[in-house]
Amino acid sequence: IQPSVGSRGDSYDNALAETINGLYKAELIHRRGPWKTRESVELATLQWVHWFNHVRLLTPIGGIPAAEAEANYWRQLAVSDTSAEVST
Repeated sequence: IQPSVGSRGDSYDNALAETINGLYKAELIHRRGPWKTRESVELATLQWVHWFNHVRLLTPIGGIPAAEAEANYWRQLAVSDTSAEVST
């Protein structure tokens, strides 16, 4: 697998995305490599993304996964919108 170096207009040209890419490489690619096939990297990436969003607990938001926090946000927003419609 060829590394991406010196690219522009992709996720390596964005500081936040670059941080996630570095975390991904440190936690998955370098820790579990060397990789034999592209398919094995793709499967491991899907598993890591699922863990990152649905399993990993984030202390700053109450020790819940990011996906749960997002679902809570949208649920609260829907309740707020419904409350606003009832009061007008």
